[in-house]
Formats: sequence, structure tokens, C-alpha cells
Amino acid sequence: MEVYSGYISKLIDELAKLPGIGSKSAGRLAFHLMNQPKERIERLAAAIVEARTHVRHCEVCFTLTDREICPICANQRRDRALIMVVETTRDLAAYEKTGRYEGVYHVLHGAISPMLGIGPADIKLKELITRLEGEVNEVIIATNSSLEGETTAMYISKLIKPTGIRVTRIASGVPVGGDLEYIDEVTLLRALEGRVEL
Repeated sequence: MEVYSGYISKLIDELAKLPGIGSKSAGRLAFHLMNQPKERIERLAAAIVEARTHVRHCEVCFTLTDREICPICANQRRDRALIMVVETTRDLAAYEKTGRYEGVYHVLHGAISPMLGIGPADIKLKELITRLEGEVNEVIIATNSSLEGETTAMYISKLIKPTGIRVTRIASGVPVGGDLEYIDEVTLLRALEGRVEL
């Protein structure tokens, strides 16, 4: 038996497809949205469509931006000789919240996972290697502490070490299996400051 009308059921189904949103949360969100003024819903819908239309990857570091080059890469005060490699734009944002990292980033858009059929060619590794042709002194590998993150870190280390560029890995403080986007700034800062040579 159908409890809600087709439109509400469809909205709940679509919201439930978002990460971290189960069917109960999707229902709560749907009913919250239905109780909002029509103009507010139109602004939300327009913001989603505009973001999806205009946001793209930075031509340098591959984070998400609405410009050709993101504000971090465009900032002349950032240390371009220091590159932190992260899996996602959310991880980059987590480190930026510390306010202490002065280098630049490289966003892989994933991690190597043979079980899921994701190999080195499926993430932005080739682009990272191209960036190393510039004046780079150190690459900090800040992938997650999951099996995939560790696999990716070791693979990157083996690629970069022959170039003579220093390769470091973020230190403990980040729990195994933890996602960087959910870790507080103090823990992230300790992990960054306690990084070790690979």
C-alpha cells in the first residue's frame, strides 16, 4: 500500500540516494522541504543546478572550483614546492580548516582499489607525476588510513622515490579506517606535523 503520493515518494527515494541519508532521514528532509516557502525551494533547486553546471576541476590540482584555477593554486603565497596528495576535495577542505598548511594540493578523486576495479589509471596519478616536473621538494601523502588509502600511498611512494623528491606520509593520530573529512582540526594538524619519511 502506498503511504505517500507519487511525488513525495519520488522525492524521498532521490534524497535517500545521497550519502549518509537513510530512508528515515530522507523522509524527514522531504517533509521539511514541503513545509518551506516555494521561493526557498526554488532557490535551493537553482543553487544545485547552477553548481552542477558551473563547477569543474581546477586545471592544476583537480579540486572542485568554478574557475579554471582554484583560489589555492592561484594564491602566490602558497608554497608550490610542497604538494599534499589527498583523495577528495573534502579531504583538502579538512586540511585547509587547520589554517596551518601553506603548500598546495593534488586531488586524486579516489584511491586504488583492485576489489572495486579502480586502478592507477582511474585516478589523477598521471597528472600528479606531470606536476613533479616543476620545482617540487616534498610530496605529503595524505590518503585515508584505509586499505585503499594505504595501497595508494605505497604506490605513489614507489613512483616518486626514484625522482629524488622527498615523500612523506601523514602520521598517526588519524585512526585506521577513518575518513579525513570527519576528523577534527587538531588531530589533522598533529598528523601533518608528525609525518614520516616513506
